[in-house]
Amino acid sequence: MAVADDIALIKRQEETLVFTAFDEAVAFKIGSAIRDRALAENMPVIVDIRTFDRPLFYAAMPGSNASNPDWARRKINVVRRYLRSTYRLVLEQQRPDRTFKIGEGLDIADYVLAGGGFPVTVKGAGVIGVIAVSGLPERQDHGVVVDALCEHLGIEKRGLALSAEAE
Repeated sequence: MAVADDIALIKRQEETLVFTAFDEAVAFKIGSAIRDRALAENMPVIVDIRTFDRPLFYAAMPGSNASNPDWARRKINVVRRYLRSTYRLVLEQQRPDRTFKIGEGLDIADYVLAGGGFPVTVKGAGVIGVIAVSGLPERQDHGVVVDALCEHLGIEKRGLALSAEAE
């Protein structure tokens, strides 16, 4: 699939995967579902779910490492700033050094172009938080979040899933 097609599909994911309400219980349910899948499939990831004012769920799987939480934190900062999926930004920016253009004024210690951060959008409120997964190749990190959101929201993931093409 061409990059432009992937970007269009991610935009559709962002428009479709919207909550009517989001709270601690919802965060726990989604986080637990991602954790259960990660354990079942031996995914060495961390999961960080938060609103923009506080953390709601965090889990580290076996095999994750000390850098995964920092990658997630920087992905969270990117979603907070741009209110969109970090993988979408990766594809739009096409910067192999994982940094934003100098003119953006974003410190690499706090912002990274890497997939796996997805906006938590609530109907009538907009983007209020983020779900971040870190530890797999970025396309897979993104896919894990999208799969969990589709499952939770009762939306068929087949029409929203990116192809499993190699990174």
